[in-house]
This record gives sequence, structure tokens and C-alpha cells, in this order.
Amino acid sequence: MNPKLLGGVVIGLLLCLAAVLAPWLTPHDPNRQDLSAIRQPPVWMGGAWDHPLGTDSLGRDLLSRLLWSARVAVMVALGATVCAAVIGTPVGLVSGYFRGRLDTVLMRVVDVWMSIPAVLLAIALMAVLGVGLLKVILAIVLVDWTRFARVIRGEVLALREREFVEASRAIGLGPFRIMAEELLPNLVPLLIVLASLEMAIAVGVEALLSFVGLGVEAAVPSWGSMIAEGRGYLLVGWWGMTLPMLALVVTVVGFNLLGEGLRERLDPRLRTDAAR
Repeated sequence: MNPKLLGGVVIGLLLCLAAVLAPWLTPHDPNRQDLSAIRQPPVWMGGAWDHPLGTDSLGRDLLSRLLWSARVAVMVALGATVCAAVIGTPVGLVSGYFRGRLDTVLMRVVDVWMSIPAVLLAIALMAVLGVGLLKVILAIVLVDWTRFARVIRGEVLALREREFVEASRAIGLGPFRIMAEELLPNLVPLLIVLASLEMAIAVGVEALLSFVGLGVEAAVPSWGSMIAEGRGYLLVGWWGMTLPMLALVVTVVGFNLLGEGLRERLDPRLRTDAAR
């Protein structure tokens, strides 16, 4: 197996396991405060095994909060990616297949939407929508559906000129049936790669929104909010900021490795180049 793909799969599986098993793996309630154990160091720095990764400025167990934060990351990654694909893929299909004025109108909308800095747009949307997990997912979908639309449209423009599409037209198949039965199956490898890369983006955006206080609710652990809380105690409790940041970096890198590995595995041109 491609090393990139293997690394991405391993990191993705570990993240999913941490998210699913968090209620059983966590040694403490992630929100339980213990003011007698404030900023306890990890065990390798002399801390107690009761809090193996140490505690934060309110005495909350960092291991428990990291594991519960993985649940937020997985839900945001999957929810935002699926919804963005569901919206963007039909737009790209219709735009690329019919071309003409419809293509011009749809792509001008996409161009205008993509011209707005994604981070600023997400922050503005959250300021209007308010905090909450579902609202974070909605904000990311509203920002990122254009990425699917743009990439899918470019691929459809190439596929619509292929012989199998011409043959489908010749036997009388309608445009929507051609899109559903001929074009969409050929787009599945591209969609898989796009989805894996989008998951990395969604996790990063959620962490950023939570970092500035516009993400999930304060009572819900999130890597972004943990980083924001820990930065004020960097000199006396660096682990409070470093550990969630490390978890975030590993997750984003893992999804990117998965996307790159899938692209190399599924793209016939890259397979041909590797074989030479």
C-alpha cells in the first residue's frame, strides 16, 4: 500500500476509534473541575497517573478533553464534507454538462462566493448564526460547497466529450439520466479524494472558529477552545496548549495524507507515471 495512504488510513482509524470510544476511554468527565489539581504536568514530567496527560487551568483532565474533542472533529469533518458534496456536486454536474449561459451564471456565482476569504466568511456566518455544532457545520458547508462545484465542473467538461457519453446521447438517453448513470459513477474517485481533503479543511476551520469563541458551545470540548484556553498559561503549563495543537496537526496531516494517497491510487495517470 502507498505509504501516504497507509499513514492517512491509520490516523483516520485512530481518530474514529477515539471519537467512538471516548465515553469508555476517558478517565474523567471532561468538564469536571478540580481546583486542587490545577495545571498538573503529564506523567513523564512527574505528574500523577490519575491525569496521565496533565490538567488545564481549571483542573480538568486533558486526556478526557482531547478524546471528547475528537468526537467534535469527526462529526464536523463528516457532516460538513457530506453536505458540501451534496450541494456542490449537482451544481458542478449541471454547469459542466449544459455549459452555455447556465454554466456562465453558475460559475459567476461560484467565483463571487470564492472571492470572499474563506476564514472571514466563516467567521461572519458564525457571528450571524451563533455558536453550536450544527451551526459550525452549516457555516463550513456554505463556505466550501463551491470547491466541489468548481472541481466537478472541470472534470465533467472533459468527460462529456468522451465516447461513452456520445454513445449515450446516440441511443436517446436524456441529459439527467446521462449525468446520473454515466458521469456520476466516473466522478466517484475524484469525489473520494475531494472528500478526504475537505475533511482536513473542515477540522481546521472548526478549530479556528472555536479558538476565537465562535465554534461549539463552551461546555463542549474542542481542540480550538483548548488551544485558546492554554495559550494564557504557556510558560507555566505548556502542555495545555501543545497537546491539543499536536492532535489538531496530526489529524489535518492525516486527512491530507489520505487524500494524496487516494489520488495516487485512483488516478490512472499517476499510476502510469509511477510504473515507469
